[in-house]
Amino acid sequence: MLHKRILSILLLLSLLLPAASAAPTETSEMRGVWVASVYNIDYPTKQGMTAEALRREADTMLDNITAMGLNTVFLQVRPSADALYTSTLFPWSRYVSGTAGSAPDGGFDPLAYWIEGAHRRGLELHAWLNPYRITKQGKSELDALPADSPAKAHPEWVIEYEGNYYFDPGLPAVRQLVVDGAAEIVRSYDVDGIHLDDYFYPGADFNDAATYARYGKDFADIADWRRDNVNTLIAALDKTLHQLDPTLSFGVSPAGIWDNKQSNPRGSDTRGRSSYREIYCDPLAWIEQGTVDYICPQLYWSIGFEAADFKVLVEWWQRAVQNSDVALYIGTGAYRAAEAAPGDVWYGTDELTRQLDLMDGASGVQGAVYFSYTSLRSIPGCPAMLADRYAARDRDQTDDNIPETVRKDSLLDIFSRFIASLFY
Repeated sequence: MLHKRILSILLLLSLLLPAASAAPTETSEMRGVWVASVYNIDYPTKQGMTAEALRREADTMLDNITAMGLNTVFLQVRPSADALYTSTLFPWSRYVSGTAGSAPDGGFDPLAYWIEGAHRRGLELHAWLNPYRITKQGKSELDALPADSPAKAHPEWVIEYEGNYYFDPGLPAVRQLVVDGAAEIVRSYDVDGIHLDDYFYPGADFNDAATYARYGKDFADIADWRRDNVNTLIAALDKTLHQLDPTLSFGVSPAGIWDNKQSNPRGSDTRGRSSYREIYCDPLAWIEQGTVDYICPQLYWSIGFEAADFKVLVEWWQRAVQNSDVALYIGTGAYRAAEAAPGDVWYGTDELTRQLDLMDGASGVQGAVYFSYTSLRSIPGCPAMLADRYAARDRDQTDDNIPETVRKDSLLDIFSRFIASLFY
């Protein structure tokens, strides 16, 4: 009889121990935050900081991001034609050292430090690139670039537009530069993703007529040719990056309005600046062609805003991805709340909470990305609201992964009663 009892005990242990040791499954929900370097919006907060100060600032930010319950950092490592990392293609960014082409104090590498710090805290780190912008402050900034900057080495690649300078997206060599720059990061750094923002063509009157005459003979419309140039870039990035790392996440954060219904029957019931018509990018084409892993439209308007209703746009993007394998994250305008005055719909955390509640009930929406870190931290009550919200969700998820019987009784109690029944 004793050996039967022992076998019974061992059988029970084999059943209970997997339940006792099983950890909650990691959430697949995107809880991201943009960390902007342009104009020193988020990091670094000023130019010319010491390496130690840069480390301390990064550590504080990463700790705060973790405390808010977020899981992904989108770090802007190429705000213009520059780099917050060691590059053979782009000069060091002035937003770190204070001088374009000059390395940070002590040779500090911001991207490497952020990756290590993010991964140590269980966060993902995606490198955020601006593909074509060269300057934000005009000719003086262009003139200050070092001689080995691609903008200086290849002035034929550069077009001036409204006082600033951009690489010409219609040139194959320029698109290859963007692809090579992204590939350099993936080869050299353990990033979890490559992310592009919404800056492609800066405007309709961009002076690329000569490029169109040279390369656009197959297109009757310069607008279609421009969109094809962007589509070609996205497809090339998708192919190259996934050849280097099949697990890498590649996506784009386009303007929140693809096109307006009054201009395009496929568009949303909105009246605002669109990706398709004003900056010549076509996220629907990327979704349909599968050249992005995710799309993260910037829906920086409130629920009920007449010209661009957040709810209307969430529903439009839901339909856009529903028959694809492209994930949908919603770019959320936390900066609106950070800038709002009392009486504004954005003031406090109420509007953000309403938007998060709406997204929770929206099928196909796989999370949110907030613009930006400094905004989240400066909205009264926002860090606590996010921390509480995501902690509650994680508790619910943990409970869902534990068998009902285990939730009712502790394993120790169950085991103790069973042993007693066998021997007494």
